[in-house]
Amino acid sequence: MLVDSHCHLDFDNFDEDRDETIQRAFENNVKLLVTICTHYSKFKQVLSVAVKDPRIFCSVGIHPHHVEEEVEVTVENLIQAAENPKVIGIGETGLDFYYQSSSRNGQEKSFRTHIEASRITQLPLIVHSRDADQDMIRILTEETKRGSFPCVLHCFSSGKILAEIAIELGFYLSLSGILTFKNAEELRSIIKKIPLDKLLLETDSPFLAPVPKRGKRNEPSFIIYTAQKGADIKELNLNTFIKTTTDNFFRLFSKAHALEN
Repeated sequence: MLVDSHCHLDFDNFDEDRDETIQRAFENNVKLLVTICTHYSKFKQVLSVAVKDPRIFCSVGIHPHHVEEEVEVTVENLIQAAENPKVIGIGETGLDFYYQSSSRNGQEKSFRTHIEASRITQLPLIVHSRDADQDMIRILTEETKRGSFPCVLHCFSSGKILAEIAIELGFYLSLSGILTFKNAEELRSIIKKIPLDKLLLETDSPFLAPVPKRGKRNEPSFIIYTAQKGADIKELNLNTFIKTTTDNFFRLFSKAHALEN
């Protein structure tokens, strides 16, 4: 079975066919979905999707783009929301210096708040990182010294050094449709060297549809194309790659594993 470890099913892109999209995923062997929170103020909206089906879970957090448009979230806010059995991760949080939608200081403060919530709850930190490798390395290294926390760098498309340090810190990397893009040779060369037991799969839908669906609205059922590319890079049978990345997901997101059983 496949797991889409990161999608955004609450987004209005799915308003007209949300239930059908979810059903297509299940029919195409994507048996578990994690719909990711990007606005703390919209957490209830995200949760309302997760409660639709026992095979859907969610997270709680604030995307770095939205840090300054949201009321400042506290560690306690995140911990309280995470008590819900449907919440299996903290985030999406992190740093995005490409769009500069929020100040760098504001993003770092919010990021560290989410890290502390992850450290206390031991729910995986779901990290967004774009054009911020050096600051990401600094913060993750500093915070790990203060106490361990589980973590995945979602939709990984950063550089070789960040990938290597993330693995050294015990973290995971999640592969999206970017892996299939023609111009992603550098990313494929990085992933080839990452231990198989540190890789997850995701769509980040409705964004980043993989080849051959590029240009369309992405959805969880398209994850098979990323899985196939990952298997090719690792020179593995597709079923072996799927099973291993799914096992990795349940090892990291252990709250989902407990609920599944």
